[in-house]
Amino acid sequence: MNFDAYKNCALCPRDCNADRTREKSGFCGESADCRVSFIGLHFGEEPSLTGSRGSGTIFFSGCSSRCFFCQNHQISIGHDGRIVTSAELLVEVRALLEKRVHNLNFVTPDHFWPHIRELCRALREEGVNAPMLFNGSGYQRSDQVKEYAAWMDIFLPDFKFAEPDLAQRCMGDKRYPEIALQALREMVRLKGFLEPWDTTGEQTALRGVLVRHLVLPGHVENSLKVLKLLHQEFGSRIPLSVMSQFQPARGRAAKKPFHRTLRSREYDQVLVLAEELGFERVYTQELTEETAFLPNFKNSDDPFSGNKVRRTE
Repeated sequence: MNFDAYKNCALCPRDCNADRTREKSGFCGESADCRVSFIGLHFGEEPSLTGSRGSGTIFFSGCSSRCFFCQNHQISIGHDGRIVTSAELLVEVRALLEKRVHNLNFVTPDHFWPHIRELCRALREEGVNAPMLFNGSGYQRSDQVKEYAAWMDIFLPDFKFAEPDLAQRCMGDKRYPEIALQALREMVRLKGFLEPWDTTGEQTALRGVLVRHLVLPGHVENSLKVLKLLHQEFGSRIPLSVMSQFQPARGRAAKKPFHRTLRSREYDQVLVLAEELGFERVYTQELTEETAFLPNFKNSDDPFSGNKVRRTE
């Protein structure tokens, strides 16, 4: 196993160059010990990914983006989770595959890429052909995407910010729009758009790219710019998931306007533009005060209350 990348870490655009093998945390807040928070069935993703049997998710602790409003802040910033060896991770993922999940979904994977690469190699050698899914913040190095694509079938990147100043305020890097766009170009070049496209979930996706965007309260203009940028770069057929599920993270989103949920007129403005631009493949969400898929990673059995409901349907 080759874990040399942890020694002078440049796995993400922060280029912190930390020696994570000496237990010195990188910008992501993690050492070279792989830390996971939850491994299990998840029904909170888009139907193209969850289907009828769920997406097999592995949530990793730590994050290189560290947006202060993150709904996963317990693990992305708080680092809740447990350390697993490569052998232990393989055993747990095998058990997950026995539940006949539609895919393996690696959530926030880039800073633990050496572990994930070795896991994927072992699974492929065993004949596992379930689609592998890279579920990230969009804040990925474009020069790493080719290596990701050698093992990943599906890319599920966020495109959070088109406004550099907003990116600086929220995650401390005004370069985010440029970095995310460069990475997305590579993902699309190597894998194309998400296929098959079936919003019923009867035919789950096998490969390609689906871009997510979370509309932020008080920042509709950022979302409008995101849609225009994506349309300019990739046209109207790029698959999108325009999300309304923003929830103030307790103790972490007190800054106005992040202290409140999204208003219907804000979300509607974004959906109107998506229609005007002619986007053909768009997931949307109902705007509700609460969501059953806001995680509580203190519940190690299953952080998503909505999963229990879906499993019993």
